[in-house]
Order: sequence, then C-alpha cells, then structure tokens
Amino acid sequence: MALENTAIQEKLAATFAGEVFNFQQERDIFSFEINANKNTAIILFLKNDPDLRFHFLTDLCGIHYPDNPVEKQFAIVYHMHNWYENKRIRIKAFINGKNPEIKTLSNIFLTSNWMERETYDFFGVNFIGHPQLKRILNMDEMTSFPMRKEFPLEDGGRTDKDDRFFGRTIDNC
Repeated sequence: MALENTAIQEKLAATFAGEVFNFQQERDIFSFEINANKNTAIILFLKNDPDLRFHFLTDLCGIHYPDNPVEKQFAIVYHMHNWYENKRIRIKAFINGKNPEIKTLSNIFLTSNWMERETYDFFGVNFIGHPQLKRILNMDEMTSFPMRKEFPLEDGGRTDKDDRFFGRTIDNC
C-alpha cells in the first residue's frame, strides 16, 4: 500500500499539533513547514515511525530571504526519502536572521555533518550541538558568508578583468 500525503499529514498533526503546518504538494514532492525549535523531534519521528520510515536524509541546505521579517530571514530545508515506498518529502524550518541557529541533526543522520558545515560556511547558520562546526569549503580567514544576499557578487577592486570581454557593456543593457 502506497504511503499517501494525507497519512503523513495526519500522523504529524496528531503527534505535533501546531508545530507542523503549511502542507502542500509542490510538483512531485510533499512539502511542509515546521517550528525550528522542534526540528530534531519531528525528524526523529519521521525516521523512526514504522509506517513513515523516512530513513534517508537526501539533502540539507539553507536559503536566505533578506526581505522577510527578521524572525524568518533564513530557512533550513531538509529533503528526506522513504526508500520502501519511494516517497520524498521537503521540510522547511524558518529561523531568525539576527542569530541564525538551529539544532543539529548530526546525531540522527551522520550524513548531515558535512551538509551542516557547508550551510554554516555559506550562510553562517549555527547548528547547535554540531561536533565540529567549522568552514568546509571556504578559507578559515573569511569573515563573511558568501551565499547571503548582502554578499557582493564581484570584487569591485579588481583591475584584471574587463567587462567588455564578458558581454557586460553599457550597450548591451
């Protein structure tokens, strides 16, 4: 018997009430939002429930929404997969832009370790309880987070490139 979206929604609503909301089908994936303070409990429930069995964390990433209110300026997105039913879900948890932090999943899914480090490296999100939260791709000396929208796309001080060679001239605009 196939795992239906309604079954997932009913189980989550019965167990977590108002902590899980905004359920919707987006193309071929069932999506919903969670209260960021309950991320570990909800993820653990999705993994361990004998009917749901979302045993695989496919992806974990961050998104910056600078135009949102400060309490929802960052989102952590989890993609999970139930191999038995070939069912995928997307979970989004919004976090504060002034102090972006959320509990780590590294004690639930070992694969989240590097994904959380990458999200920290590019967005500056602190994963509380992470065993080794440090930069993974950028230089340790960097003081900024390059995937934040306020990060400049190009270095204005560069003199070694001419925009004309990249098709960026005033005539093309």
